[in-house]
Amino acid sequence: MISVQVASNHSRYGQDISIRHLHLAADEPASLGGDDLGPTPTELIFAGLGSCKAITLQMYAERKGWQLESVAVELSYDSNDQQPAIQAKLTLEGDLDEQQRQRLRDISDRCPAHKLLTTPVKIETQLVVA
Repeated sequence: MISVQVASNHSRYGQDISIRHLHLAADEPASLGGDDLGPTPTELIFAGLGSCKAITLQMYAERKGWQLESVAVELSYDSNDQQPAIQAKLTLEGDLDEQQRQRLRDISDRCPAHKLLTTPVKIETQLVVA
């Protein structure tokens, strides 16, 4: 079970985020009226997706004994199309042949965050009286 707590802070749109023992912030850029004190909610989603892809590849390569030295993931979003799309560009460093690189590309799409974002998910919102 994953549990994340988010609460407004004292800036205009800023949010304090608690995940386990970790503390983060989210905000909007000044161009949208925020104080730019943290990533936007969408940027946090992208950070989660990129991190998940990279970690999944590192775990897979380690299990296979492949020489994957580092992974970089660059994500971008195009919402101008008829169907919005996230583009993920992988940079894999290490002594890997083309077959291993292609397999790692395929495996990156099997990370939990990728699956979550590409599967219909029901979100149930309840109002809690403070």
